[in-house]
Amino acid sequence: MLRSTALFGLFLWSTVAVADETVLVCHGYGCLGQSEIHYSEGQLGDVRRLLRAAVDPVDERKRLAEAVGLLYRWAGEQSDVRNDRAGNFNDGHVPGKMDCIDHSTSTTRLLEVLAGRGYLRWHRVLAPEGRYFLGLFVNHWSATIEETGGPQAGARFVVDSWFVNNGEAAVILPLDDWKKGAGPDV
Repeated sequence: MLRSTALFGLFLWSTVAVADETVLVCHGYGCLGQSEIHYSEGQLGDVRRLLRAAVDPVDERKRLAEAVGLLYRWAGEQSDVRNDRAGNFNDGHVPGKMDCIDHSTSTTRLLEVLAGRGYLRWHRVLAPEGRYFLGLFVNHWSATIEETGGPQAGARFVVDSWFVNNGEAAVILPLDDWKKGAGPDV
């Protein structure tokens, strides 16, 4: 009997481990460092409920901005990314600071977790996009999504957490506007 109980316990443990998610969050500029962040099923359930309450693609984007902020807030409870401030110069030399490469990479990873769990109904995750300075070189990167259903199907948006302090709602803008320089001045 002990053997079957041990196997049952192993089965339960493996089921719980599969339900949770671990994501590598970049920091240190250029993804120089990465912290392994664990999200519990309870936390992910909170995000699922937040996103499932969306009534249309516009509402889903608004809620997605909040969800990304929440995921970063939880990441800050487990790592130095809690020190990250908007832009590149507001956080000084603290550990955990993040540039746009860190944010675009990490936010894309977080969005992929949400998409993989079926939490996004009106959007799909795309590769990060860059915007160019004087059309010559990329000076900023962001995670991107595309609307898959609704009146703007095919429209692309940036999900830019670089514009805000750790734990605040990400900025979501139409990709074309963002490429022209739209977004908070940080």
